[in-house]
Amino acid sequence: MTAATELMNIALVVAFAALALGQILAMVRLVLGPTSGDRILALDTMVINAIGLVVVLGLHQKVQIYFEVSLLIAMLGFMSTVALARFLLRGDIIE
Repeated sequence: MTAATELMNIALVVAFAALALGQILAMVRLVLGPTSGDRILALDTMVINAIGLVVVLGLHQKVQIYFEVSLLIAMLGFMSTVALARFLLRGDIIE
């Protein structure tokens, strides 16, 4: 194994650990959040962290399908954040 490969493996482990810690902290904010806005932001942060975890997993396994999965997660996460924010502000989603 070359030095570049070893350095890449270390960087992937550090990135995975940082994203996992961020996911756990966002989950704590989701549970303990004092307002609904905090909970919506925690869910959005969890979606972003999930995208990061999927991308890091794709880099580690060298499989390209994970990048397409991350795009799908991003679209669903955006739509759910918009729907939750509209529901919080207006009380309904569809006008």
